[in-house]
Amino acid sequence: MSEARRHTDNVPAARRRAAEEATFPALLEDDIDDLYDNAPCGFLSTLLDGTIAKVNATLLDWLGLSRDDLVGRRHFVDLLTGGSRLYHETHFAPLLRMQGKVGGIALELLTADGTALPVLVTSAVKTGGDGAPMLIRTMVFDARERRAYERELLGARRRADQDRERLRLLVSGLQRSLLPATLAVPPGMTTSALYHMASPDEVGGDFYDLFPLGAGRWGFFLGDVRGKGIGAAAVTAAARYTLRAAAVYDPEPAAVLTNLNAVLYQDYRDQGHRHCTVIFGVLEREGTGYTASIASGGHPPALLVRANGVTEYQSTEGGALIGILPTARVATRTVRLDPGDTLLLYSDGLTEARNAPDGERFGDEALRAFAESHGPTEAAAVVRALTGLLAGFDDVDDDVAVMALSVSGN
Repeated sequence: MSEARRHTDNVPAARRRAAEEATFPALLEDDIDDLYDNAPCGFLSTLLDGTIAKVNATLLDWLGLSRDDLVGRRHFVDLLTGGSRLYHETHFAPLLRMQGKVGGIALELLTADGTALPVLVTSAVKTGGDGAPMLIRTMVFDARERRAYERELLGARRRADQDRERLRLLVSGLQRSLLPATLAVPPGMTTSALYHMASPDEVGGDFYDLFPLGAGRWGFFLGDVRGKGIGAAAVTAAARYTLRAAAVYDPEPAAVLTNLNAVLYQDYRDQGHRHCTVIFGVLEREGTGYTASIASGGHPPALLVRANGVTEYQSTEGGALIGILPTARVATRTVRLDPGDTLLLYSDGLTEARNAPDGERFGDEALRAFAESHGPTEAAAVVRALTGLLAGFDDVDDDVAVMALSVSGN
């Protein structure tokens, strides 16, 4: 295309632009007044004493008033409700004098029919060439939709809090149903237990119990089902009642855990299958003390605090998780409990707690040393000490169950 042709084609476009540019000033001049008066927000200007000097149609429409009602006759504070007037005088106005500008303050204006109009107010002081203040310019934004939204949010939050509280009550009630209401006390013994929930919103899988078997024997157990929630609670209930029923049929500890293993393993191939660790024992009275026959399926070993203060783990190595193998693998041990001795059973949430969010786990040796430092002891005292210990941890991310059995010799 030739240079002459290109120049000819550009002539209409150039003329069009020139015409548009000539029209813009007139449109802009017309729009400035209209923009002020019919802006989507309210505008007003006041003298330094607050007397209204100028107000736009938008704000007048919101208030249901005329210019003659306001200009030169009323002060800005006269438009405010009682609470907002107090806030204006004690906070808004002093800040404006000090800073020259205050933005986004929530106030309420009083309309002609007496209703309160929630607004957001921004004010700035206009100064002259010498820096002296001349007047105050104020923008007012309608906050009715925002206030309604905030009320909806508050209502939703209250409902969520109520739902959360109902959930907590349900969870705590369900958790209590999985534990004995009170811990039995065999003759010549004192007993105590604690259950620490890592989360008030989830049912845990730890469980324990102590119950009579007849003929001077008592069964006891403490276990930990994998996971949390309703699924874990169902397995916990099944494990607890299976252990009690199996102990009545055959109280030999290894047989009891073998029975439980068979019950849990039958659902092994299901996606929601759960296994657990358990320590089960039978107490039998002998003279002034007891003999404790113990079987463990993958559970942390019991800790024995002797009357002379010596503290040792009662190893049950070799036991496997209950419900994970077709044939149970349990480890057994017999322990003599004399007057002044305390047998401590616990779940691994205790030894896996952290002293700091990113710190090391508490650990087995620290627990042994802690128990030894309180020995010789008795059931209630060591449980109180462990309760205080748990309260001092920064991170207890798993439930903790503890049961203490002490021989008093009485």
